[in-house]
Amino acid sequence: MLFWLIAGTLSLLAVAFLALAALRRANDTEHPAEFDLRVYRDQLKDVDKDVARGVIDAADAGRIRVEISRRILAADAVLKATKNDADTEARGTAALVAILAVVMIGMSVTVYSQLGAPGFGDMPLSIRIERSQERLANRMSQIEAEAEFPPQPLAAPEPELAELILKLRETVKEQPNDLQGQELLARTESSLGNMRAAYTAQGHVIRLKGDDTTSRDYSIYANMMIGASDGYVSPEAQAALRLSLELDPQNNLSRYYWGLMLLQNERPDLTFQLWDQVLRQSPPNAPWVDSIRSRMADLAWFAGVDYQMPAPPHSNGLAGPSADDVETAKEMSSEDRQEMIQSMVANLAERLATEGGSPEEWARLLTAYGVLGQTDRAAAIWEEAKQVFAEVPNALETVRAGARNAGVAQ
Repeated sequence: MLFWLIAGTLSLLAVAFLALAALRRANDTEHPAEFDLRVYRDQLKDVDKDVARGVIDAADAGRIRVEISRRILAADAVLKATKNDADTEARGTAALVAILAVVMIGMSVTVYSQLGAPGFGDMPLSIRIERSQERLANRMSQIEAEAEFPPQPLAAPEPELAELILKLRETVKEQPNDLQGQELLARTESSLGNMRAAYTAQGHVIRLKGDDTTSRDYSIYANMMIGASDGYVSPEAQAALRLSLELDPQNNLSRYYWGLMLLQNERPDLTFQLWDQVLRQSPPNAPWVDSIRSRMADLAWFAGVDYQMPAPPHSNGLAGPSADDVETAKEMSSEDRQEMIQSMVANLAERLATEGGSPEEWARLLTAYGVLGQTDRAAAIWEEAKQVFAEVPNALETVRAGARNAGVAQ
């Protein structure tokens, strides 16, 4: 109700200002006929005064009064005609203002009813976070999601391969505790697009491995469940992702899907923070990189961040000088060695600053600065790296090794 009161008041104010502008006269100057009337009345008074002073006789005074009276009648007729035209114009303007008011208010209501959210209550941040938590706690299960998203047609393998797949399924069914068989079945079903059977087999893999289950095993399991539900991250998939990240907080596939889960539950701000790290720390050819890059601009807007998208990666391997490269360069002349090392280090530093990179590349840059004796730059890079990898302890330890080589960390 408060919204409609405010919106209605603003609309009425807009119409009122429009009406005032339209109905106000173009200028406030006196009409010429009004000025003429005042002059002619003054002239009549002057005629009587001239007769009393003997300036003119009574006969001349009579003729003059007749002429002035004629002019008064003519000016009065002009003034009345002008006022009639003005009244007609004012009525037309008032009608036009009324029509514009109806059009403005009508179009505003129509557009808002299509693009807005009529009846939607105020949503302060605390309520939005609370709603997100409720949505997260009450969302569809894996089975419900699969019912919502029927499976896609499976790929048709070659006849010979189809026969081998049937044999594999029968063998695994007869020997459900065969770890290698379950692993092979999970990969095979996944390649065919049969994601339900794939994550079922992967679940058996996790069961059989027990305490030896790796972070990658859990991330594959979650990936298959998410594929079976058309990209939806269910509570069951979330549980697998949590186990994966507990074993390896640097598992970027699990971190990507965790960010997707947050996005699906109305927390784009948290997704932005997580995906920004994943984007900068992932290999250039990681399958989730393109998906993240396509959404980061919108996520930054939701997060209220002025975001500069990192430049696209350009290579799959480590860049920049290794410790061996720097040591080898010591055998060169001083001038050539300095030019070679500075060029390689500068290229690596620029790429890490604009595109990000792996922990190994950050460590390599720190080591190179240490060999060059540029400890001030190494210290600055180490401080930046601690922020970039703050939530990835394993990666930070990799970078710390390079910082130790540069003499800027303990």
